[in-house]
Amino acid sequence: MFTGIVEEVGKVVKIAQSGENRRITIEAQSTPKQLGTGHSISVSGVCLTALDIKAKSFCADLAPETWVRTSFSRMHEGALVNLELPMKADGRFDGHIVQGHVDGVGKLIEFERIVDSDGRDSENWWLHIELPPEIEKYTVYKGSISIEGISLTVAKLEGNHCTIAIIPHTVELTNLGSLKPGDPVNLEADVIAKYVEKMMKGDSAQSSITVEELVRQGF
Repeated sequence: MFTGIVEEVGKVVKIAQSGENRRITIEAQSTPKQLGTGHSISVSGVCLTALDIKAKSFCADLAPETWVRTSFSRMHEGALVNLELPMKADGRFDGHIVQGHVDGVGKLIEFERIVDSDGRDSENWWLHIELPPEIEKYTVYKGSISIEGISLTVAKLEGNHCTIAIIPHTVELTNLGSLKPGDPVNLEADVIAKYVEKMMKGDSAQSSITVEELVRQGF
């Protein structure tokens, strides 16, 4: 399990065909030192298995399904990726529950500076994302969403247009600044929303779950 708090930005330095899979090599300063062969790592929101670990690099194999159904379809040598190690059992929970299971791919509409009341550029940014239907239905105002493996909070929601406020720290420590309008981005909906949906679709004659009970439980 991850929390969507990016620990380091790595660089894809090699993409090689390996049978039907692609093997990517990622360089990073500190993350490889904390990995062991077979360990899980979140790469821009996708849970992958670390292989061929060196002091400042590691590899991961991508099945055709992963390549086609994630933002990795735009990956190229030199691309920047967000890295996060799994949460430790005794660690602090800073973001939200992120599984590294991409639910869909959105599209970056725009990444723009926020203009303050005096008409000047502020230090912060607006991130505009177009959501696919399978993600839009789980997205709510001020709710959590994982974009490229980053735990973010929805600031505005108009149909399938989602807007996120981004602070300078997030720009500096993630790959957001390297993305361009039209680029695909990995999205993972809040898993709690999916469980609530399943419970609400249950047999009402046999289930004691009600809206009132969900509210009482803090959903």
